[in-house]
Amino acid sequence: MQGKVVIVGSLNMDLVTRAPRLPRAGETLAGESFVTVPGGKGANQAVAAARLGASVAMIGCVGDDAYGEQLRSALLAEGIDCQAVTAIPGESTGVALIVVDDNSQNAIVIVAGGNGHVSPEVVNDLDALLGQAEVIICQLEIPMVTVGHVLKRGRELGKTVILNPAPASDALPAEWYAWIDYLIPNESEATALTGLAVDSVASADAAAAALLRAGVGKVIVTLGAQGALFANQASSQHFPAPKVKPVDTTAAGDTFVGGFAAALAEGKSESEAIRFGQIAAALSVTRSGAQPSIPTFNEVQSFQP
Repeated sequence: MQGKVVIVGSLNMDLVTRAPRLPRAGETLAGESFVTVPGGKGANQAVAAARLGASVAMIGCVGDDAYGEQLRSALLAEGIDCQAVTAIPGESTGVALIVVDDNSQNAIVIVAGGNGHVSPEVVNDLDALLGQAEVIICQLEIPMVTVGHVLKRGRELGKTVILNPAPASDALPAEWYAWIDYLIPNESEATALTGLAVDSVASADAAAAALLRAGVGKVIVTLGAQGALFANQASSQHFPAPKVKPVDTTAAGDTFVGGFAAALAEGKSESEAIRFGQIAAALSVTRSGAQPSIPTFNEVQSFQP
């Protein structure tokens, strides 16, 4: 049986250019290519969870423009329930402006557009959909008041609640931590949340310990090529990353979150879910783009390190 995952989050059209390196302030560079790709952290995680074995519903808002229609169509093509993806009259769809360099690193600027209309009132009208979930996922590309509302409601409903705190620039509201089962930051996000420099397994362990003291249930710090650090109140464990040759790291974190959630919803153990998410993320960085890079369940199952 498929576990049910509900994602409350962002839908963006990614406008992606490749360049030899990331531009410095005030500099103009000649790009090498340009594509438009369906993205947004919420939508990326929804696609990842769907391709990786879950039954998925998406809650979010787009504009009443061509990009909004394309994003909704892309989710429907993945078999995702889009009854709660709403077009906002007179608003633009969210966009992400992405530059990817020759070392596969990226820089991103986001314009919220329709994502700014995902309000607590919108979510309240969809409470029955949240009630159907095994796992609820949020990120930080929709209004913070809505994220807090969803986390609290997920806890009240007894669901497994995942927060991917991206993008993070500061500590989370103190009351949020008790509502989160799994907090999944990357290195820079863990640094922003704790004020501790995170660039290694040891420093990730220290940051995770600080987040656990704040009251969160469990922490997974994703460390790119260094793997992932899982910690709960009793212990911590490092999970080395699968070895691959990276092409584009866009959506690797989203792929991990979606894969981890799909595996949890199916009843896998935490360790199994982390390894499953890691393989999915590793496969995604071998391909370009956000949603186009996300692998399928069968590809992850057949992966040979």
